[in-house]
Amino acid sequence: MPAGTQATAPEPEVLAAFESAKGFMPVHEGLALHAAAVGAGALGLPLLEVGTYCGRSAILLAAAARAAGTVAVTVDHHRGSEEQQPGWEYHDPSVVDPDLGLMDTLPTFRRTLHRAGLEDHVIAVVGRSPQVAAVWGRPLGLVFVDGGHTDAHANGDYEGWAPHLAEGGLLVIHDVFPDPAHGGQAPYRVYRRALASGAFTEVSVTDSLRVLRRTAAGL
Repeated sequence: MPAGTQATAPEPEVLAAFESAKGFMPVHEGLALHAAAVGAGALGLPLLEVGTYCGRSAILLAAAARAAGTVAVTVDHHRGSEEQQPGWEYHDPSVVDPDLGLMDTLPTFRRTLHRAGLEDHVIAVVGRSPQVAAVWGRPLGLVFVDGGHTDAHANGDYEGWAPHLAEGGLLVIHDVFPDPAHGGQAPYRVYRRALASGAFTEVSVTDSLRVLRRTAAGL
């Protein structure tokens, strides 16, 4: 059965937890992500997120996984992406480990899931995306790419995880900005690469969130 993106809204308490969590995804994009996850959940396979930060979007994937009887998997080193380091636009001193002086979003992420009542529906993998992808061994129903925004990181996430996406599964890419004035171009280039591969068909566009379905083999 192919995965779709039927308009299934999250439960009110899930949406409230999403809105109160630390993070950057706006509500309308979150609703589109949740709808994609619900559709992908019909495949009965894990739903995987690359780039978790403090768990805002993971709440939506976990809720969809719970409804489908599967699990959400989050992959993040929890040291923050480039733009979250000290001196950069998205740096948040409240998620810096005071002993090490390094970003550490893992404790906040765990509190986010606990408060949402979704800890039992998430497997949190702490590590670098390419290293985790290299040892991953089963098909996925959804891959949500929302990690580092350099070309090296965005392409690494795509090359590492898209091969694990089952036929009919959904590839979701965040922060896709066709106009460079609106944001970095690495996710947009990955999105164009996926379409040009002939392996993916576009399902929906919600501002910077793109949902593609795997319809053929390839990368």
